Amino acid sequence: MDLQQLHPQYITNEQGDKTAVILPIGTFEELLEDMVDLAAVVDRRDEPTISHEELIAELKLDGLI
Repeated sequence: MDLQQLHPQYITNEQGDKTAVILPIGTFEELLEDMVDLAAVVDRRDEPTISHEELIAELKLDGLI
């Protein structure tokens, strides 16, 4: 997503310097979700991984699929 897709509006001070940004609420909420997702990735980066087949087997054993 590039800056123009966000449709930002800016608040400026008397000198014309940008001091804040206004985004559509849906865009803001999407960005927050992305930040939460990225934080989860960072938190879990050192966790061991398993193969897709192992995951399916575990889900079947747990009765989830």
